[in-house]
Amino acid sequence: MNNQNKPRCRWAGSDPLYCAYHDEEWGVAVHDDRLLFEFLILEGAQAGLSWITILRKRDAYRKAFAGFDPHKVVFFGAEKVVELLNNSGIVRNRLKIESAIGNAGAFIRVQQEFGSFDSYIWSFIGGRTLQNSWQRHEDIPASTPESDLMSRDLKKRGFKFVGSTICYAFMQAIGMVNDHTVDCFRHPELAR
Repeated sequence: MNNQNKPRCRWAGSDPLYCAYHDEEWGVAVHDDRLLFEFLILEGAQAGLSWITILRKRDAYRKAFAGFDPHKVVFFGAEKVVELLNNSGIVRNRLKIESAIGNAGAFIRVQQEFGSFDSYIWSFIGGRTLQNSWQRHEDIPASTPESDLMSRDLKKRGFKFVGSTICYAFMQAIGMVNDHTVDCFRHPELAR
């Protein structure tokens, strides 16, 4: 599909990697637990950084974090943390690395309690994508009552780097909300 000249959300800019992410992934409903874990970890890693920085490091993250298999990441020990701190392909922040490992354990506990992380996370919006109709990028909130509730519950379950703003970015990424602006070619496609 050639989307080169189609109108996009302003944030996508012109970087080919960013445009591909916008066109193919952002806002598409995700129900695969492995991919949900990937987005949760990447959104936490992004805290204080730009998303394009994380996108450029995504392949290195996949390799460093065992393909984002929480059942493998949960067993990362002190030696692995040191190895990750020396990995220039990822964000070398001890708190973010240790939170990813801790989040793997919390993620598995949620899977055990709810049958899947997917069932749990989508319950915050009743299982269906919330359809927004933002006219301008500036209208899109940084957080919502739903992301506030999600953040509180994730923290209660032991997750780290899951503030409300991170949770809302996660919701946008995995298609819990359609936050493409109405002039973007993806908005009506994802509203179907």
